[in-house]
Amino acid sequence: MFESLGDRLQTVVSKIKGYGKITEENISEMTREIRLALLEADVNYKVVKEFINNVKEKALGEEVKRSLKPGDVFVKIVKDELTELLGGEKEDLKINGSPAILMLVGLQGSGKTTTIGKLANLLRKKHKKNPLLVACDVYRPAAIDQLKQIGSGLNIEVYEEGKKDPVEIANNAIKYAKENNYDYVLIDTAGRLHIDEDLMQELDNIKNSVNPDEILLVIDAMMGQDAINVIEGFHNALPLTGVILTKLDGDTKGGVALSVRHLTNVPIKFIGTSEKMDGIDYFDPERMAGRILGMGDIISLVEKATEAIDEKEAEKAAKKMQSGKFDLDDFLSQMKQIKKLGPLENLLKLIPGASKLGLNNIKVDPKQLAHIEAIILSMTPSERRNPDIIKASRKTRIAKGCGLSVQEVNKLLTQFEQMKKMMKQISSGNMKMPF
Repeated sequence: MFESLGDRLQTVVSKIKGYGKITEENISEMTREIRLALLEADVNYKVVKEFINNVKEKALGEEVKRSLKPGDVFVKIVKDELTELLGGEKEDLKINGSPAILMLVGLQGSGKTTTIGKLANLLRKKHKKNPLLVACDVYRPAAIDQLKQIGSGLNIEVYEEGKKDPVEIANNAIKYAKENNYDYVLIDTAGRLHIDEDLMQELDNIKNSVNPDEILLVIDAMMGQDAINVIEGFHNALPLTGVILTKLDGDTKGGVALSVRHLTNVPIKFIGTSEKMDGIDYFDPERMAGRILGMGDIISLVEKATEAIDEKEAEKAAKKMQSGKFDLDDFLSQMKQIKKLGPLENLLKLIPGASKLGLNNIKVDPKQLAHIEAIILSMTPSERRNPDIIKASRKTRIAKGCGLSVQEVNKLLTQFEQMKKMMKQISSGNMKMPF
């Protein structure tokens, strides 16, 4: 998401940084390009108009005129306005009850049932909470089975009573959660192909009965501007506390994310980032604005690393790299930890200036990583500890063992040696990093 918009805005940003003086003329030129980029990204035209007016007004202010680097100040103005457009500050879940009750609503096909599993998984992993999933979608065929399958895969309990009254099921689930010390109750409600009176009445009945802490609308980002009408339709019937935008990893222009808060005043609280069950993140407007403008998101990168990587293992590996004793066992261990962070191409995009460095277009084939793992696991422990002993006959045996070619074994060994040399140079301070 935002890839095309990001590229366009980053071009504008680099151009304005080159100006020694900011004038009304070059501001008009830059804002014209920004306006076109936003409209092409499917941002609502009223939102674009207000955004451009705000940027222009601030860019022509005294702060820019007095600045020694007016281009940098202009970029900051664009980033601040973009942050404001995306919602200003990160909105956390507002939890009062014990257990806390989260009610997820949405149209059919928005990814609601999958999202409820992802959200439960996030609450358990990140906040060490004990969630209970509740099956209140009693109409869609196999909806209950789908939720049970998701719960089973995550080892999270699902409360269900079959095709009974959803209000009764929700109330019984909350009693069960209290008796069994669950921290969160996540209610999966029924969806429809479109908003109708029966759907809204049922959701209203559940809301009035269980008094949820949060009512979160799950909506497909691929819907574009139609999403605004759906959000308003639900919000007029239910007091939505937040939106979860799904399928942001798909081929979506991202305009809906830039229009939601401004047009509906409902905050985006979470975003779906992949199809995997850990593919959900809190939505942070400031970080997202930085990503769009090519400033990267080092904080998210560090957070992901902190969650997935074993600190002691990483420290041990760093010391081995510095001493030049880093072997293929260590390499395999590090690779397994990096895989926990998610797709590598997504991580590269978080690095500041990723687009300029050409990192945005890198595609890492998961099969390639699996091949590396297979080659290393086909080696003996002594070969992994000392790759120098791997000569022709050993390479042939390793290739047969993993079902790959000798060329691929050679390629891995060459790349490993190059990486070792580079790591030693970096750690000794003899090599300048390219940023």
